[in-house]
Amino acid sequence: MTTVDPDRPAARLVVGVNGVVEQGDAHEGRASARDVVMAYVGLTKPRVIELLLLTTVPVMFFAAGGVPDLGLVVATVLGGSLSAGSASVFNCVYDRDIDEQMRRTRRRALPRHIITPRAALVFGFVLGILSTVVLWAWVNELSAGLSVAAIAFYVFGYTMLLKRRTTQNIVWGGIAGCFPALIGWTAVTEELAWAPFVLFAVVFFWTPPHTWALALRYREDYKQVDVPMLPVVRSARVVARQIVAYSWVMVATSLLLWPVAGTGLVYPVAAAVLGAVFLVQAHQLERRARGTEDLAVIRPMHLFHSSNLYLSLLFVAVAIDPLLH
Repeated sequence: MTTVDPDRPAARLVVGVNGVVEQGDAHEGRASARDVVMAYVGLTKPRVIELLLLTTVPVMFFAAGGVPDLGLVVATVLGGSLSAGSASVFNCVYDRDIDEQMRRTRRRALPRHIITPRAALVFGFVLGILSTVVLWAWVNELSAGLSVAAIAFYVFGYTMLLKRRTTQNIVWGGIAGCFPALIGWTAVTEELAWAPFVLFAVVFFWTPPHTWALALRYREDYKQVDVPMLPVVRSARVVARQIVAYSWVMVATSLLLWPVAGTGLVYPVAAAVLGAVFLVQAHQLERRARGTEDLAVIRPMHLFHSSNLYLSLLFVAVAIDPLLH
């Protein structure tokens, strides 16, 4: 098996479309199947896919008023995973220049030159086409259309237009991550309604606190590559205040599902408790950020991890409520 030091430009391991390895000017060989597979899987950002599916499947339970058809769930999960993977691959291709300079992303396949940009681009199109075919053939046309819209918005709206130009990049760019709530609902009902839009809005207002907490941790990386994330151009206290404001709106929006959709008591109780805990943590972050820029004091990653747990448990409540109501 060929071993390569990714930090040495003279010995770059590049996997092309045909799987052939080009290692600088030294020699050519073949990458192991595991190297190739893991590199391509990494491009799809599996953790992002997991989070998106966590908002898709519970909404299907909610839309069905119980347990949805298993085959439909499988098709929606497969199509949604391919769609999210496609968007992530395109993002990796476009951002490979800044990913190479950031600590958080420089170990990805493209910055390490494990896969060529052309091969990655082909991979992204293949995933996008497959996701559309799966959703169109085994779910419905509306869900397929929403999936295509999500990919387009993430690639053109966020990655290419907003990310490098405005501090509002993840506020509006986060819309792409809200589509799974709509796709999960339409997969079951074949139509849109107010309930999925409430959940769409919950994810929309959840995204800034979640992402800004992470951006605080890596603000020097974003500053180095001139990406104007809010923590780069504003003080930690200003960012924390924005996190608190969005958190309050997020919690208030989450409670709207109760009257809008006529849920049972499981969901509103869970939303209220989870929201209260999250608001306490957001305010604690704001207090820690007063008069200091020291990340060891502010501890933004605590809120980042809490935000993942909050969204996960909230959507678990979305799935459980109709089973008990």
